[in-house]
Amino acid sequence: MEFINLVLGSFSLLLSPQILLYVVAGFLIGTIFASIPGLTATLALALLLPLTYSLDVSTALMACASIYMAGMCGGSITATTINIPGAPSSMMTALDGYPMQLQGKGPLALGHAAFGSMVGGALGAILLIVLAPFVAEVALLVKTTGKFSLLAFAIVVIVIAQRGKVVKAGMAACIGLMLATVGLDAMEPMTRFTFGSSELTAGLDLMPMIIGTFAISEILIQAKSNGCAEKMVEALKKVTISRRDFIPPLSEIRKIGVMCYLKSSLIGYAVGTLPGAGGSMGSFLAYAETVRTSDEPETFGKGNPKGIVASESANNAVCGGALVPMLTFGIPGDPVTAIMLGVLVINGIQPGPQLMVGQAELIAPMLASLLFSALILIPLTLYLLGPYFIKIVAIRKDVLYGIIALLAVVGSYVATFSTFQMMMSLIIGILAYYLRKHDFPVITLLLGFILGPNLEEFLRRSLSLSNGNPMTFFTNYDSLFFVILTLIFVYFLAIKKPLKKPF
Repeated sequence: MEFINLVLGSFSLLLSPQILLYVVAGFLIGTIFASIPGLTATLALALLLPLTYSLDVSTALMACASIYMAGMCGGSITATTINIPGAPSSMMTALDGYPMQLQGKGPLALGHAAFGSMVGGALGAILLIVLAPFVAEVALLVKTTGKFSLLAFAIVVIVIAQRGKVVKAGMAACIGLMLATVGLDAMEPMTRFTFGSSELTAGLDLMPMIIGTFAISEILIQAKSNGCAEKMVEALKKVTISRRDFIPPLSEIRKIGVMCYLKSSLIGYAVGTLPGAGGSMGSFLAYAETVRTSDEPETFGKGNPKGIVASESANNAVCGGALVPMLTFGIPGDPVTAIMLGVLVINGIQPGPQLMVGQAELIAPMLASLLFSALILIPLTLYLLGPYFIKIVAIRKDVLYGIIALLAVVGSYVATFSTFQMMMSLIIGILAYYLRKHDFPVITLLLGFILGPNLEEFLRRSLSLSNGNPMTFFTNYDSLFFVILTLIFVYFLAIKKPLKKPF
């Protein structure tokens, strides 16, 4: 209770114009970086890290927290308006956000995304403040075998959630898993599938994969489109967009249901507490769970606001969850918290079980900033800047996609400082284009690539510890839990309520 009071008291720091300026500026920078394909909140934080040397530690952490929250919700802007997620955590948002944009409901889609982000971010921050020590202990119970089963569960569920495309989704996921094996072996100091190329020694980088899969392939798709984008622009010109259009009606929020917001946020928070899981997995699982429990699963991917809410509530709740292992054990939950860990270490603060007790006054302002960013800055930013976000699609298609192509290529270079990886983003983009052209869901391709390295590492470690006995995945309770959960999802998604053509 004393720590909660300390966090509440830290809100008074936001009354200082200087601190408030840093928090708001950090949020705007995070939003801009997250909305541009190839530029993420991680990159924003990395570039701004030297500036934190001149700030006191509390102010620096408050600015970092606002960038973190903005980075999670900012990716939904381009995911909705032009079907190019600005951040990996918003990939699932594009599945329903962009169809709503095509239907002339872009402002409403962004409104649902912002409201879901606000709820998820706020709940994640509150749970972090209240339950951090307890959740950290629970997360430690998930050992190596359990982590493998969790990752396998995520892949299986997202594949079978692609109703009507399960076989193609599985094939795309396998391609992603194969691409993830290129480079150094996960367990031994040797290279694999590099074909003698030294550039492939480090494997394929995540950012070129994301940029190629979404940005480059979308540009190629639009180049072959039959005027769909022009029709959308013409439709938008006939409609006067006001800031009120970005506020979801209470009737739609009720239709989505409190449980959707709550359950998605809890899933995101729980996933965030697992080191390395990140916002992508949180949104994947929350989206799949929402599809599983829906009375109209066939409407997802066609403009169902529940899909947007599930994705955005989960990925923003991850922010609170990912800070748990970082603060209590010094184990970053994702790349952003790894940089925030660096801010702590630079200032001589050692994360650990005693941090919440001995130096709580330094951590409390960061949590206050996280909650402030979710409750105030997310809705305020959309309300003030929403009409400008939606006007992205009014830009001439050749100019817009030319700029996106330039930013995508430059972004893939900035993320890796490698011309080879930049070229790989173009190659992956062409591959993703042909997959999309033949109706393969590329979301599973990227999911396989993201989860592949950890999936392989935990599999091999588990088998090594058990002397090659695969029964270890059924005799360890943490692993058995996720195995049973996978079977439950398979039953409900592919057996109990299949569509006419589930495969």
